[in-house]
Amino acid sequence: MDDRIISKELISGDTLENTLRPQYIKDYIGQNEVKENIKIFIDAAKMRNESLDHVLLYGPPGLGKTTLAHIIANELGTNIKTTTGPSIEKSGDLAAILSGLEPGDVLFIDEIHRIPKFIEEILYSAMEDFELDIVVGTEGNTRNIKIDLPPFTLVGATTKAGDLSSPLRDRFGIVSKLNYYSESELKQIIERTSRVLNMEITPDAAEELAKRSRKTPRIANRLFKRVRDFASVIGDGIIDKDITNSALKRLKVDKYGLDQIDLEYLVSLITKFNGGPVGVETIAASIGEEVSTIEDVVEPYLLQEGFIKRTPRGRMTTEKAKEHLKETHLIFDNNS
Repeated sequence: MDDRIISKELISGDTLENTLRPQYIKDYIGQNEVKENIKIFIDAAKMRNESLDHVLLYGPPGLGKTTLAHIIANELGTNIKTTTGPSIEKSGDLAAILSGLEPGDVLFIDEIHRIPKFIEEILYSAMEDFELDIVVGTEGNTRNIKIDLPPFTLVGATTKAGDLSSPLRDRFGIVSKLNYYSESELKQIIERTSRVLNMEITPDAAEELAKRSRKTPRIANRLFKRVRDFASVIGDGIIDKDITNSALKRLKVDKYGLDQIDLEYLVSLITKFNGGPVGVETIAASIGEEVSTIEDVVEPYLLQEGFIKRTPRGRMTTEKAKEHLKETHLIFDNNS
C-alpha cells in the first residue's frame, strides 16, 4: 500500500469516512461488472506505460463513485487531486488545478455536470491533447497562453449524466454506470464496517439493516453508525436485531428504508394532490424541500421501489404507496 496516497486522504477528508472506504478493487464490494472492467483497463494502461483513459462514473448518490475514483488512483499507484464542478468558477481555478498535476495523476471532479460551460470548453483540449489553452488579460489587452500538461486521468462523477453536454461526454474513453446494491451486497458492506469499527453485529441485525438501507452503501454505513450509538448507550455493546429495530424506529426509518422526507412526499402527493399527476416543483413547495433534493435523493429510490411513477403530466403514486401508508396509518382508507 502506498502510504503517501492513504495518508494524504486521511488528512484532507473525514478520517472515519476514509477508514471505511476500501482502498483497492479486491476490497470493493458490489458493482462487479464495473470494477472488473476497470481493473482490466488499469492493467492494460500499466502494461503500455500509459495514463488511463478518462473515466466517467454516473448513477444515484451514495453508490461509491468517489470511492471508486480513489481506488483507481491507488491501483495506478499515483496521487489523486479532488475538486467539484461548482468550485471551478474561473479559468484560473482550472489552470491552477491542472498545472499542479504530475504525470499519471488522477484528477477527480465530483458533480462534473455543474462545471460552467466556458470552463468545460477549456477542459476539452486538456483532456484530448494535454494542453491548456486559456485567454489572460483584461478587455483590450488579452493574449492566448498555451501550457503543456503531463498525461493525466480525469475521473468525473455525476448523478445526472443527461446534464453533461455531448462534447464533454464523448471525451471520456470509459463510461460506467453504478447501479443500486442488492441486500446481500449491503449485508457484506455492513459486516465489513462492523469489523473496521470493531463493533459486533449479529447476522439477522445486518440483514435488517441491509433491507432498510435504500440499496445504498452510504446510507447503510450511516445507519450502522447511528444504531451503534444506541447499542453502546442503551444496549450491551452488540448490535442485535432488537436494538436495530428499536433504533431505526426512533430514527423514523421504516421497513422499506423510507424516512421522514420520503413519507412526507408520498403523503403530500396522495392527500393534497389526490395521488397526482403533479409537477415536482409543486410537491417540493408543499413539503418545504428543494427540487434538487427531491429529484436527486428522494425520487430515484421511490421510483426504483415502485412507490411512484413519472408521467408526461407529472408524478403519480402507485397502489403500493397507498397500501404502505395505510399500513403505517399515515393515511386512512375512506371506505373504512
